[in-house]
Amino acid sequence: MKLEEIRLKSIEELKALLADTRHEYMNLRFQTVTGQLTDTRRLKQTRRQIATLETIPRERDLGITREGAK
Repeated sequence: MKLEEIRLKSIEELKALLADTRHEYMNLRFQTVTGQLTDTRRLKQTRRQIATLETIPRERDLGITREGAK
């Protein structure tokens, strides 16, 4: 999901997406431990997705706007 798409979502949608992403990350970690995960870059991508989903509501709380945003 692109950053612009994420920024358009409401806080409730972001919270639901964050919960789903954290659950996916937990499953990926279990797969890594058991040796079932073949695409290890998904771990990094999921971690970054979680960070993004935590950052956007915080930016809204602080009133931070991105330069060049439409």
